[in-house]
Amino acid sequence: MAKISFLGATQTTTGSRHLLEICGRKILLDCGLFQGRREESYQKNRHFGFNPSEIDAVIISHAHIDHSGALPCLCKQGFEGNVYVTPATRDLCQLMLVDSAHVQAAEIEYINKRRHNTGLPPAEVLYSPQEAERSVRQMITVAYNRTVTIAENIQLTFAPAGHILGAAQCVIDFVENGKKRRLLFSGDIGRSEDSLLNPPETVSDVDIFILESTYGGREHPPSEDATQALCQIVNAAVEQLGKVIIPAFAVERTQLILYHLHKNISCGCLPSLPIYVDSPLAVDATGVFRLHPDAFRQEIYRQLFERENLFGFDQLYFTRQSSQSKELNNKPGPMVIISASGMCEGGRVLHHLRNNISNPTTTVLFVGYCAEHTLGAKLLAGAKVVNIFGEPFTVRAKIAQLGYFSGHADRHELLSYFKNTTGNKKHTFLVHGEPGQSAALAEAIRASSTSSEICIPQFGQSFVV
Repeated sequence: MAKISFLGATQTTTGSRHLLEICGRKILLDCGLFQGRREESYQKNRHFGFNPSEIDAVIISHAHIDHSGALPCLCKQGFEGNVYVTPATRDLCQLMLVDSAHVQAAEIEYINKRRHNTGLPPAEVLYSPQEAERSVRQMITVAYNRTVTIAENIQLTFAPAGHILGAAQCVIDFVENGKKRRLLFSGDIGRSEDSLLNPPETVSDVDIFILESTYGGREHPPSEDATQALCQIVNAAVEQLGKVIIPAFAVERTQLILYHLHKNISCGCLPSLPIYVDSPLAVDATGVFRLHPDAFRQEIYRQLFERENLFGFDQLYFTRQSSQSKELNNKPGPMVIISASGMCEGGRVLHHLRNNISNPTTTVLFVGYCAEHTLGAKLLAGAKVVNIFGEPFTVRAKIAQLGYFSGHADRHELLSYFKNTTGNKKHTFLVHGEPGQSAALAEAIRASSTSSEICIPQFGQSFVV
């Protein structure tokens, strides 16, 4: 029998961690950081609910921090086994985990100044850049559609997921008591019509299904509407000589937005205006994209080799130094600033919001999902006052969101993905979704399938299947 314990991304979208116990082995699917309420996240990120030294292997679906960011903590606490990833995921984790450590250090330094002034003890970072780098050394790369044996009677195959560069569906075949079974962990599933990446591939003969449900109850707008809305938002800011601040994940989302801005400037829908990518990680990640052209759709694949730089154009500036970032606060608009993080939980975007959120000519444009309790979610919910680095700021900026640019499949796409995945799918667990989104997807699946048992696990809940 297989036992699955759900220790993260349960009725929420952060901290993806699922412990699989099969064939006498303990395998961790994803090892992500929790994001949201600071003290709650701090505790969950330090305490796994199991002994890290007892884990035999880790499988990471993709490089986003909510799926990979706690790996250095796991290794720091005694995990010494192999971490299985795709080649692109390893390249991105090499950047993102070290960057995560630097971001933590910068935030802790700022926070501890305030804690010192109020007599509170200093907070500590979860891990250092050196500890992050050491965790990457434990990674074993496995290309898409190549099957490897990770333990006796257990095999792993990665299939493209289309979410970000290197994102994978994790197919685990195992044999217990002479019976062969297949578990599929979807990771995060991308769009069937993504502008850059190949769509998710179909997996067959699935018995146990761990399926993400981020947008289980929502539909993304058509691409034509999104392009028109993007132009309207930027053009309105240009008329007011304002700034458009785009909180965006450094990997895939930043590159996707650059691609669309480039297209719209080239066709005349947008004027030529300064566009700043203010994230050292995004700068480095854009370079990694060119190392893995096989992940892109054929049209993009051709452009990568026909153009000098698919993501580069006039008046596009990449800022690495913090001094360059600070200078943007004193520069007049119009301009576009793309900066991490996408949920406004860390990184340089917090400084841009701190300096511009009270300016009515500023537009904050969200192009991805924001988990509950994050600063991004509060802004999208219409908060009039928000805390940034512990200080209250009145929100006078315009807040907008374009769901089309999300890297997650919507309700229709998730249903199609579920239906196209063959096998009895006797046990289906919905994870990585707020309660309403998971419940909506569960209801839709039940209406279309009578053979699969649908469950929305709670944090810490275990199942024997």
